[in-house]
Amino acid sequence: MDWDGPVPRHVAVIMDGNGRWAKSRGLQRVLGHQEGAESVREIVRTCRKLGVEVLTLYSFSTENWSRPDDEVQALMTLLERYLREELDELMNNGVRLSAIGQLYRLPEVVRAGLAAVSKATEGNKGLRLVLALSYGGRAEITAAVKQLAVKVESGELGVGEIDEECIGSHLYTGDLPDPDLLIRTSGELRLSNFLLWQLAYAEIYVTDVLWPDFRSPQLLEAFEAFGQRRRRYGQTDEQLELPE
Repeated sequence: MDWDGPVPRHVAVIMDGNGRWAKSRGLQRVLGHQEGAESVREIVRTCRKLGVEVLTLYSFSTENWSRPDDEVQALMTLLERYLREELDELMNNGVRLSAIGQLYRLPEVVRAGLAAVSKATEGNKGLRLVLALSYGGRAEITAAVKQLAVKVESGELGVGEIDEECIGSHLYTGDLPDPDLLIRTSGELRLSNFLLWQLAYAEIYVTDVLWPDFRSPQLLEAFEAFGQRRRRYGQTDEQLELPE
């Protein structure tokens, strides 16, 4: 793949539109999720080839548990199958897989599959693929606050030692860089409780393309838009133009 433009270090994706993709074709929603899995496969491959370090996919939120039981079951079955079928490809391409979220809420067969694939790929040095499963940003921050409170109460940590770095290290993503680019498909203009702390300075790219139709060309369009942004981090354009 020919690409000489900028490549974000960490890409986060809200994969939205599977159900609408299926409905627009008169299909069952689960078929939209199945087609969405094909997009996952292609985007993982492309990110690995382009040198992205971390790809975090919003795969299932804490709010998604309220969906109809048959859809939740279908999603869990699809996830278990993905883990089983993708292991060889992950290994062959040096991709390391991990998951963040309230994983204890997942079915045992899914947790076992996650554990097995995470263990098998933990030595891989290529792309870090992170699945946000049973994930909610507020729940993540709440869990971090509770951990800090316990440490303060036990005397392990002083209140004065709590700063942004300390809080970040207690999040699910404590060992990861913050996302540089957030991609949201299907045109929705909200974060949907995703990486609320970590996305503080991410560039946001929204496309009307539904997730099952989001493939490599669409990813490169997002990267091109990312390359045209000026990442100020609170500074002015004039400050950025000053020589170091």
